[in-house]
Amino acid sequence: MPSNTPHAPAPLTFDVLIVGSGLAGLSAALLLAPSKKVAVITKRAVSEGSSGWAQGGIAAVWSKDDSFDAHVDDTLIAGAGLCDLNATRFVVENAPKAIAWLQTMGVPFSEEDGHLHLTREGGHSARRIVHVTDATGAAVQRTLIEAVQKTPNITLFEQHTLVDLITTDKLGLPGQHCLGLYALNSETDQVITFQAPQTILATGGAGKVYLYTTNPDTATGDGIAAAWRAGCRVQNMEFIQFHPTCLYHPHAKSFLISEAVRGEGGRLLLPDGTRFMPQHDPRAELAPRDVVARAIDFEMKKGGFDCVYLDISHQPLSFLQEHFPNIYARCLELGIDISKQPIPVVPAAHYTCGGVLADLHGRTDVKGLYAIGETACSGLHGANRLASNSLVECMVFAQATTTDILQSPATPPVALPAWDDSQVSDADEAVVISHNWDELRRFMWDYVGIVRTNKRLERAAHRIDLLQGEIHEYYSHFHVTRDLLELRNLVQVADLIVRSAQARHESRGLHFSRDYPGLLPQAVPTILDPQP
Repeated sequence: MPSNTPHAPAPLTFDVLIVGSGLAGLSAALLLAPSKKVAVITKRAVSEGSSGWAQGGIAAVWSKDDSFDAHVDDTLIAGAGLCDLNATRFVVENAPKAIAWLQTMGVPFSEEDGHLHLTREGGHSARRIVHVTDATGAAVQRTLIEAVQKTPNITLFEQHTLVDLITTDKLGLPGQHCLGLYALNSETDQVITFQAPQTILATGGAGKVYLYTTNPDTATGDGIAAAWRAGCRVQNMEFIQFHPTCLYHPHAKSFLISEAVRGEGGRLLLPDGTRFMPQHDPRAELAPRDVVARAIDFEMKKGGFDCVYLDISHQPLSFLQEHFPNIYARCLELGIDISKQPIPVVPAAHYTCGGVLADLHGRTDVKGLYAIGETACSGLHGANRLASNSLVECMVFAQATTTDILQSPATPPVALPAWDDSQVSDADEAVVISHNWDELRRFMWDYVGIVRTNKRLERAAHRIDLLQGEIHEYYSHFHVTRDLLELRNLVQVADLIVRSAQARHESRGLHFSRDYPGLLPQAVPTILDPQP
C-alpha cells in the first residue's frame, strides 16, 4: 500500500539493511560497519533470535586427526545425496576462519589443556564441535550484541517487523531490484520506510509453523515469505528437520536437549527402560537426526507413548555439571535429576533446511537482495542438516555476502513512497488471527510432520488455501499488526512446504512419504518459482 501520504514518517536511508539479529545478521553488520552505514531490523529484542538457543556448538575441522574431506563426507551422508558439493566444501573450508574471527571477538570457547575442547555429535566421524559448554549460541550472541551496541555505524531497530520488501517491479520501474523495505514499529504502530541499495535477509527459519518446535516465537519464516513475494525462488522447503530430543514437560516450553548428550554416551530408552535405537540403525544414538527422530516417532506411535527417555545418568555428576550445566540446571528446576534419572523427550520441529535460493555470495534472484543463515538455501544441508553445521553456515555466508557487498559499486538511492494505510481500519476481532494461527500449527503437525502421505498433504493444502483467502481479506482491510504479519508469513511458508512435499515422489532425508517409501536413483532439488 505505498503512497506519498503527508503524515507518514520520512524514509530512513542506509547503505545496507539487515533484517534479523541472529548470528548471521549481527556478524554481517559487524563486518560491514567499518565502511557502511548499517541498519539491523529485528522484530523483538535483539537477543530473541534462534541463534541464542543453539546449545551444541559450531562444526569446524580443528584437530590434526580430522580433515576437510571427512567433514565434507559426513555432511554429504547426512544430506542424503542432495547437498551441493561446491557449497559444502566452501563452508567446510572456511569454517576454521569463522571460528578464529569469533575468537578475536572474544567468544569464550570451552578449552581443555590450553586447547579448544572438541565434542562429537550425531553424524560426525570425529570430534570437531567447538562449543561454550552447552550454551554456545547464547555465548556467541552475547559477545556479538555487545560489539554491535558499541559500534557507531550500526543502528539497531528493535520491535520492528518486516512487512514487505520494496522492489522496482512493484513500483513500476524496470528490472528486478530490491530498493528497501517496509517495517512495522510495534511500539508506535507506524509502518516505517527503509531504503538502501542492498538488503540482507537473516530472519531465521519457520519452526513456528508447527505445533511443537524447539524454536523461539520469532521463527515465523518472515524472510522466506517476503522474498517469495518479491519474486525469489525457494528450494527444498519440504525438508524440515525435527530434533529428536526436545524436553517433554508441561512447564518446559521448547527446551532442547542437545545432540551432544547423545554424543557423550546418552542412550534412548522406552518407558520400560528398553534401548531401541540399535534396532533402527547400526549407528544407534549417533545416527543422523532424521533417522533418530523417525525411530522415536515410530516407537511412540507403536507403543502409544507420550514420550521416550534419554539416559545420561551413567556419567559422573561432575562431568554433567561441567559439560551440560544449563541442561542439568533446567531439568533440576523441573524435578528431573539427570545424574540419577532419564530425561523425557519428544521430537519437535527444529530447523528449516530449505529456504530462499542463494548462491555462494548469498545473492538471490532479486538484485541487491541477499539471504543468509536459516532463511537461505545455500545447498549445504541437502535433505538433512548435519548437527552443528548451522552456526558455521551463518558465519561463512555472513563473510561471503559482506565481501560481495563491499566490492559492489555504489548506486544512487531511489525515492520510495511511504506506506499508506488511509483506506483501512482497525480490526474488530483479533480472535480470527489467534484461531487461524492455532489451526495452522495443528494441521501442519498432524498432516505435514515426520511421516507424510498424499492424503495428509492434500488435506493440508486445502486448509492452507482457505486460510490464505481469509488472511488476504484481513490484510487488505485492516491495519497491520505483528500477529497478522507473522500469520501471513507462516501460511505462505506452510504453502511452500506442502507444495514442495507434494512434488517429491520419494523418501529422502527428512522427507518420508508412506506413498513413496523408496529412493529415486538421482537426487534432485525441489525448486519453486513465484514467476508465472
